[in-house]
Amino acid sequence: MLAVTLILLVVALTSRFIQYLGDAVAGELASDVLLLLMFYRLPDFLLVILPLALFLGILLAYGRMYADNEMVILIGSGFSQSRLLLSTMGTSAVVLIAVAVLSLQLAPWGVRNTEQLKQNQDQLTEIDLIVAGQFQGFGNGNRVTHADRIGVSAEGDRQLQNVFVAISNPDAVTGSTSPRIIIAESAQPEIDERTGARFMRLENVVQYDGNPGAADFSIGQFDVQSILLPEATSFEPITEEQTLATSELIGSSLPEHQAELQWRISTLLLIPIITLIAVPLSRVDPRQGRYSKLVPAALLYAVYFVLLQFSKGMVADEELSPIIGLWWVHLTFIAIAIWINGKSETGKFFSFGASS
Repeated sequence: MLAVTLILLVVALTSRFIQYLGDAVAGELASDVLLLLMFYRLPDFLLVILPLALFLGILLAYGRMYADNEMVILIGSGFSQSRLLLSTMGTSAVVLIAVAVLSLQLAPWGVRNTEQLKQNQDQLTEIDLIVAGQFQGFGNGNRVTHADRIGVSAEGDRQLQNVFVAISNPDAVTGSTSPRIIIAESAQPEIDERTGARFMRLENVVQYDGNPGAADFSIGQFDVQSILLPEATSFEPITEEQTLATSELIGSSLPEHQAELQWRISTLLLIPIITLIAVPLSRVDPRQGRYSKLVPAALLYAVYFVLLQFSKGMVADEELSPIIGLWWVHLTFIAIAIWINGKSETGKFFSFGASS
């Protein structure tokens, strides 16, 4: 289980870090929050990975024991299937405690801190994302900005020194029809308090308008010039109920809160139910190999998880009664687990032991 957790966690973190890194390079995310974002999202990743890792861990460990005939000797010595299941449940209880801490405490805490970072990010202007000495593209490549140095203005704001701005499609930004080059002594952020619009305020500006290779161009000089900046890009879709503590969800009549509470409880119920399914499902014939049940088992788990998420969305949208909620999914898979265990006990569901 720990090996599977490590592998899946590395894959998930690497994928998400590459996404955040791309946003930072594109100037949509401040580079100094990358590690914090990864840290705050870690409980959410583990909440999804740990149940799956436990499920696959049981299949891999017991599947190998069956394939190597070790389980034959164990069962032949009087170690029943029920005792094996009970022993596995004891181990799963440790995972259940870890998932409970993640689901009820750490994951909401991480989401709240991620939301705070998101709000801080939304307040940043393009100037806050500039790295000295680098050409950086903004506005889907319509604008490239460069600054030699970065300092602090008299008002305490971040200030760029010796600024170069190239606007390739100024018609969408300024109303001009030709490319524009702007060179300024300094630049700093400016936010209109009435409208919330964000500007780059340039001082001691020289502006060049014209098409490359043509003699028809104009030069303008300004003491002050402001460039309207686009709205900040939201990088993390987070709903309000995800940020609430579990104690705030209990007793709430809002469907979104009820769906979130049922989801958090469902991550706990998931552990014993998948253990009930995984133990008999790990039983394989020695000729089949220990990986023979891995793919159908993973598909079964995927259906379970997707149905939980689907039901959560329906409860939140008031398309499904909270009384039914996510509980019908658990009841369905409890029935599947009981059926699989019953077939395993009678030996009719698995081919193991037929040739021994």
